[in-house]
Amino acid sequence: MADDALSRTCCPVPCARLSLWAGRALYSGPSLELDMHSGSVTCLAVGEEDGFTVETAADGMRRTARSALIRPRVVHRIEAHVGRMTFCYFEPGSAAERACREALGAGEEPVTVSGAAELDLVHRLCAAPERAERPDIDPRIRAAVRRLLREPHLQDGATEYATAAGLSRSRFLHLFRAETGTSFRRYRMWARMLRAGRALRGLGTLTAAAAEAGFASPSHLSSTFHATFGVRPSRVLGAGCVIVEERESAGAAAESLPWRQPYVRG
Repeated sequence: MADDALSRTCCPVPCARLSLWAGRALYSGPSLELDMHSGSVTCLAVGEEDGFTVETAADGMRRTARSALIRPRVVHRIEAHVGRMTFCYFEPGSAAERACREALGAGEEPVTVSGAAELDLVHRLCAAPERAERPDIDPRIRAAVRRLLREPHLQDGATEYATAAGLSRSRFLHLFRAETGTSFRRYRMWARMLRAGRALRGLGTLTAAAAEAGFASPSHLSSTFHATFGVRPSRVLGAGCVIVEERESAGAAAESLPWRQPYVRG
């Protein structure tokens, strides 16, 4: 299949939604039968109508859950039992990520599972204002993260970022991972994915989105998307997904998200 052919004819009305903020994203729609993949940032997966199974490659464990918080770089696959899924991707080091981890009692385990559908938690976190970063994050890493989000298409590497931060390359990479929970390379790829999503919304083709986000080619974007999310971008858009860029305010974000009545935790 040519990934640049973004057909949406298989779904007569939009049945999936991808909402984008400055450093976070939320997908709600069909599960799309994900392959093994390894995310760049923390992901909260929620079964909107029923449970699902999370399989981790490192230990072969299969965990059944209604929601699961998955740490960055954990190779895993999600098999939805029935119905729709919601995936909420958090900006590393953000207050929203920390609030989610605290609400679910997450520790250092690769996957934290819950028997409750956490759509109410997702709603609250996505309605909160962005840029509420951890007050204790190193300001040099905060500046690097903001620059990556602002200019993900540039080819500057860790050496250039380290120089701007006044650090050696090795010290910068170590501090970046310690402060954000993910690597510099992974976070830059995440920032490029966010830019590509916005470009797809405005330009409509993988060729244009790849160029806008700093990918070498449409196939590079497609293969990276698959490695990060477990599905090709053409399949997401072919499922009738609409891309929405949310406004950066609590009230506006809350109004723009098409949520059904949240589940009651129990």
